[in-house]
Amino acid sequence: MAAADSCSWFPALALGVSLLKCLFINAYHSTDFEVHRNWLAITHSLPVSRWYHENSSAWTLDYPPLFAWLQCGLAAAARHADSNMLRLENLNYVSRQAVLFQRLSVVCTDLLFIYAARECCRCVQEPKGPRDLLSRPPFVLAVLLLWNFGLLIVDHIHFQYNGFLFGFLLLSIAKHLQHRHLQGALLFSVLLNLKHIYLYVAPAYGVYLLRSYCFTQDHSDGSIRWRSFSPLRLLALGSIVASVCALSFGPFIAMGQLPQVLTRLFPFKRGLCHAYWAPNVWALYNVLDKSLALLGVRLKLLEEAELPPASMTGGLVQEFQHSVLPSVSPSVTLLCSLLSILPALASIWRRPRGGRGFLRCLLLCALGSFLFGWHVHEKAILLAILPLSFLAVESREDAGIFLILTTTGHYSLFPLLFTPAELPIKVFLMLMFTIYSFTALSKLHSGGVLRPLESVYLLGLGVVAVACEAAFPLSPWTNKLPFLPLLATSVYCSVGVCYSFLRLYASLLRREEKHKQL
Repeated sequence: MAAADSCSWFPALALGVSLLKCLFINAYHSTDFEVHRNWLAITHSLPVSRWYHENSSAWTLDYPPLFAWLQCGLAAAARHADSNMLRLENLNYVSRQAVLFQRLSVVCTDLLFIYAARECCRCVQEPKGPRDLLSRPPFVLAVLLLWNFGLLIVDHIHFQYNGFLFGFLLLSIAKHLQHRHLQGALLFSVLLNLKHIYLYVAPAYGVYLLRSYCFTQDHSDGSIRWRSFSPLRLLALGSIVASVCALSFGPFIAMGQLPQVLTRLFPFKRGLCHAYWAPNVWALYNVLDKSLALLGVRLKLLEEAELPPASMTGGLVQEFQHSVLPSVSPSVTLLCSLLSILPALASIWRRPRGGRGFLRCLLLCALGSFLFGWHVHEKAILLAILPLSFLAVESREDAGIFLILTTTGHYSLFPLLFTPAELPIKVFLMLMFTIYSFTALSKLHSGGVLRPLESVYLLGLGVVAVACEAAFPLSPWTNKLPFLPLLATSVYCSVGVCYSFLRLYASLLRREEKHKQL
């Protein structure tokens, strides 16, 4: 869609979702609200040399330095709203002014995400022929991005700044689709120094830029022409990355604090899984271990007194030992993550297939790291859902994968909002987004995009939702097995996420096979 054509409807979509975000100002907020308030206090009250040493609160600064500087800038404005929120000793401080300031800071920084979404809409390929506005790919993509259910509840109810960060990611992807590789590399370098979770997709960036930017020519069959390597282009890319990292980490390197900063960024003692298990391979592994332990005790093959305590279902962030299966170390998760993404990286090295091939590789890196990574947060599923929105409006097959991943990934976020007051909000918002996604993508691709068994699986998710959200709170198991709804949600959604990962890989391999036959 031409840029001028979107001038009428895109601002309306952006304004509408911004007003909706403002309605959540007085909603429930998680401990992440106090985390970011404490970071405002740290960066405002202490010299830079003490930012990554301060530990008077449990919520120590554990984001990269550029995000710390962002907090420092926000703190300069926060003192005009409520200076008491910037005092280190005011732990768990909440006031109307503090809530209003922090909520509106998220809404305002989301302007970058809105701009990035518009840039992505400009990159969408439209099929020929007349279409009404509501069934045009750029419009559908704009709704899927701007009104994304997961981003709304995680940022504007639970409380975080993911929209701002995803703005950098989507804008970087858009620049690569527009063949502006240096700009894309700069944006991603800044993003990595704002939040290091985006290291998940760094291998896709590294391989793609080396292959598609530093090597300037291919053979007629698409294979690499080794003599086309450009040292100047590699130097330009290296200079961009080095400059951003120097700006971010330079002061701490000069103060001899790099080891301390890295210790905060990579706290491996937090355990394999988060307090609430992300829907990944390790959730399935944990359940299998627990099932084998129970079976072993029942068959009198194991002594219950000799088994490790059930800490992995205690809802705590800590290290734990598996009962029957081998315990998993950080090095094992790293190896599994690397093995899961190697085929995708090899694919774009052999034949990059442009920006969309890069985007497909990025998705596989995001999902591979989510499925096999160490101490993965459930919110990290958005790292795959949001970029997949782009492919979903262009490809029927990707639309089907998107619906499965989005529905399961979004439902897996439900336990983040556990207060009764927010139950109608999260149910309503997810239903509206899910219904729109199904109807818009089906209309866009002229028919259903799911296979029969996929539809059955998603209907089963509704049964899980009713059981966890309505039936379980009324059951006698509430006090005895409080972790059961979280376990059921994680395990059921893990199946959908794993299936989406495998389908994306199958799609990649079919594309390679099709290319070989040409």
